[in-house]
Amino acid sequence: MTPRPNPPAKKPKSSKAKAKSADKAADKAKVTGKAADKAKVKPAVEEVRSDAQAEAVQAETAQADVQAEAVQAHARAEALEPAPVTSVTPVTPAVTPTPVQEAVQEVRSLAVLDRADRERLLGGAHHDPHSVLGAHPVPDGVVFRVLRPFALAVTVVAEGLRAALHDDGDGFFSAVLPLREVPEYRLVVEYEGAVQDVEDAYRFLPTLGDLDLHLFGEGRHEQLWTMLGAEPMEHQGVSGTRFSVWAPNARGVRISGSFNFWDGTAFPMRSLGSSGVWELFAPGVHEGELYKFEITRPDGTKTMRADPMARRTELPPATSSVIHASRHEWQDEEWMARRADRPAHQAPFSVYELHLASWRPGLTYRQLAEQLPVYISDLGFTHVELMPVAEHPFGGSWGYQVTGFYAPTARLGTPDDFKYLVDALHRAGIGVIMDWVPAHFPRDEWALAEFDGRPLYEHEDPLRAAHPDWGTLEFDYGRREVRNFLVANAVYWCEEFHIDGLRVDAVASMLYLDYSREAGQWTPNVHGGRENLDAVAFLQEMNATVYRREPGVVTIAEESTAWDGVTRATHHIGPGGFGGLGFGLKWNMGWMHDSLDYVSHEPVHRKYHHHEMTFSMVYAYSENYVLPISHDEVVHGKRSLVSKLPGDWWQQRATHRAYLGFMWAHPGKQLLFMGQEFAQGAEWSEAHGPDWWLLDPSYGAEADHRGVRDLVRDLNGVYREVPALWELDTDPAGFGWVAGDAAEDNVFAFLRFGTDGSPLLAVSNFSPVVRHEYRLGVPDDVPAWHEVLNTDAGRYGGGGVANADPVKPDDQAWHGRPASIRVTLPPLSTVWLRPA
Repeated sequence: MTPRPNPPAKKPKSSKAKAKSADKAADKAKVTGKAADKAKVKPAVEEVRSDAQAEAVQAETAQADVQAEAVQAHARAEALEPAPVTSVTPVTPAVTPTPVQEAVQEVRSLAVLDRADRERLLGGAHHDPHSVLGAHPVPDGVVFRVLRPFALAVTVVAEGLRAALHDDGDGFFSAVLPLREVPEYRLVVEYEGAVQDVEDAYRFLPTLGDLDLHLFGEGRHEQLWTMLGAEPMEHQGVSGTRFSVWAPNARGVRISGSFNFWDGTAFPMRSLGSSGVWELFAPGVHEGELYKFEITRPDGTKTMRADPMARRTELPPATSSVIHASRHEWQDEEWMARRADRPAHQAPFSVYELHLASWRPGLTYRQLAEQLPVYISDLGFTHVELMPVAEHPFGGSWGYQVTGFYAPTARLGTPDDFKYLVDALHRAGIGVIMDWVPAHFPRDEWALAEFDGRPLYEHEDPLRAAHPDWGTLEFDYGRREVRNFLVANAVYWCEEFHIDGLRVDAVASMLYLDYSREAGQWTPNVHGGRENLDAVAFLQEMNATVYRREPGVVTIAEESTAWDGVTRATHHIGPGGFGGLGFGLKWNMGWMHDSLDYVSHEPVHRKYHHHEMTFSMVYAYSENYVLPISHDEVVHGKRSLVSKLPGDWWQQRATHRAYLGFMWAHPGKQLLFMGQEFAQGAEWSEAHGPDWWLLDPSYGAEADHRGVRDLVRDLNGVYREVPALWELDTDPAGFGWVAGDAAEDNVFAFLRFGTDGSPLLAVSNFSPVVRHEYRLGVPDDVPAWHEVLNTDAGRYGGGGVANADPVKPDDQAWHGRPASIRVTLPPLSTVWLRPA
C-alpha cells in the first residue's frame, strides 16, 4: 500500500502565542488519542528552554501528532495487530524522523505490551498480571495499561488529570503519561450503551502478608478461611472483595462471576510465589455476587471451579460460589460461657439425630429455629446431631459427599440463617453436634477433584486416592496444605457457627490402607503395616487443635473397628506404638449390632443370644462410648427400629420401649434417630422424612405412637436428674452386674452408681411373660426401693404391670450381694428403681 503523504506542518506560533500554548499543554492531554500522544512527548519539550527552541519543538510536535495518526490509520487499514510504532514502516520514506518523532515512537513503545505478555494475559496463563497491568513508573513518566475486553474507550482520571488511553486492540488500552509518580486514579470505561467509573484492580498491593503465607506453607494456619476464599473488605481505602485460592499447578487463574458477565479475561490473579496461592483484590465487587475460578491447567486446558473455601454457595444443582459477609449477632453468650463446665463424658448427653432437610420437609433454617428447639426441649434431649450440613450436590447422599466444606447447604437458607438456628437451639439449652466428613469427596468436575489439573486434594497415587466403596476420592492427609484445609475446617464450624461437637464420619476408612481393598490394591506404610500414618497424624492434629482452641467442644468418632486409643489423649502411647487419636467420644458400633441382633430374635430364641447383650461390658471402659441407634440402622431395607422386632404390634412396641429403657441405663451416651422416638413403622427416606401423621389425634393408633414418645420424654427427664446414669459412664466404679447370666429368663439386671455412691437399679425382662417375685441382689444400705420408670406403664401403651409400693430388701444374700429384693417384672419391659 502506498503511504499517505504527510500533511503540511503547522505554522510556528509567535512568542506571545507560545506562552499561552505552554499554559494549555496539560489541558490538551485529555480524552482523544491525539491529545494523549501530545502528553507523552512533554518530557522532551521540557528539556527545551529557549524561546526559539520551544517554537521549533512545537512545530515538530504538531507534525509528530499527525504522523502518529497516520501510522495508526495505516495499521487499522491493514488490520494488523497493534505493535510498537518504531516497528512500522515510516509514513514518508523521504523524510528523516526528527528527534521528537523518535521520542514519540519510543514513548509509545513503552506503553504497548510485548507479544508474550499479551498472549499470556489473553490466554489466562499469566502468573503476574500486576507487573504489566495497572500503572508503573518508566523513564518518561508513568505507563498505564488496562485490559478491558469489549470496551470502546478507557480514560484515566486522577486529580488534575483526565487522559484517554490508546486502543491497542483485543481489549488492551495503554499510554505513557508525563507524571513524576503513580497517582491514585480511577478508570472511566466506555462500552456500547454504558459508561463505568471504576477502580483499577491492578493498582492495589497484595492483601495477604508473609505470615499468612508462611503459616499456610507449614500447614498451621488455623483460621485458613480468613486467608483463602472470597473476603469482602476495605483495602487501601477502597471497598471490594479479596479473592485467593490455592492452585500450585495452575499456569494461570482468573475470576469469573456475575460481576463480569462470567468473562474472567479482565480479572487475572497474581501468583504469590512458591505458596501456590493466587490472589486478586477486586474493587467494587461485593457480597451476594456469584463467582468461580477459571484455572488454566498445566496442559493449557481450562476448568471452571467452585471455591474450595466458599462460605456460601448457589442453590443446588447450580454450583457457583457466593461472596458472603456475616451479619448475624449472636445471643447465646450464656450457653457459650458454661458449655465447658463439665466434660461431655462426665455429663448428661442424650442426642437426637436428624436430617434437617427432611425433619419437617420444606422448612428453612429460620422456620426450623421456631419449631426444632421446642420439640427437642419437650423431649428432654441434651443435644441434637445434624447429619452433614456442608454443601453437597446430590441430596440423596444425605450430605456425606461434600463439595462445599465451608458452606452450609443453600437448600435451607443462608449461612446467617443457619447461625440463627444454632443460636435458637443454644438459647433453648440444647447443644449442637454436626456430622463432619473429612474422609472423602466426590469427583464432580467443578469441585475438588484434580482441582488445578493435577491431583491436589486427593493422593497422587490412584490406588490411594480412589475410595473403593463410594466412588469418591480420599484426601491426601500427608500434604501439609490439605491437612491444613481440613483442620481449619473443623475449627471453622466450631468458631464461626458455635458448633458444640463434630461427629467424624467413616474414621475407619481413613485409618487403614487396606480398607475395602484386596491384596495388591494397597501399599504398606514405611513400617510394613496397614495403618495410614498420615491419617493418624491428621486426626491427632485435628483433635488437639479443636480442643485447644474451642473449650467445651467434643469430637466423636464413627469408628467401627477395634483401633486402640480412639478416645485416648494424643500424647499417651498405646501398646501398638501409637498415641491416642484424641477424640472425646466414640460410637459403640459393636453394642449397636449385638443388641439389635438380640432383640430381633423371637423371645424363645433369645436365651441363645444372651451374650450379645452382655458382651459390651467386657470392653465398655476401653473407650468413651456413645450408644447409637442412628440413621444407618433404619434405611435401605434395614427397617425401622420397631419393625425389626418380632411378634404382633403390641409385642413390637413393648420390646421397642424395653430396648430404649435398657439403652438409656447402659453405660455410655445415647443417640436416637428421628422417627424412632415415636415408633415409626416405615424406614426413613430423605424424600419425605418422619411419618408425623402417626401423631395426629385423628389417626386410630395415635395413642400407641404418642405413648412411645412420652416414654422417651420421661427417659430423658429421669436420666438428667439421676447422676448415676451419666457421671461415671467411663469408670468401672459406676457399674455393677446384678443378673448378667439369666439367659433362661431373658432378664438383665445391673446397678449404676454416681460419684457419691447413690445407686440406680435397672432391670430388663425381654420375655413376653410376667415374672412375679423375681429376686435380685442389692446393696444392704438401701432401706427401700421404688420405681422411677416402668416401660410397661399404661400411659406408654403398656399393660400397667408395676411395683406400686416401695420394695423393701431382706437380708437374704443373692447374686453375690448381702441383701435382696423381690420385684414384679412386666413382660417385655425395663424397670428402673431408686432408693425410696
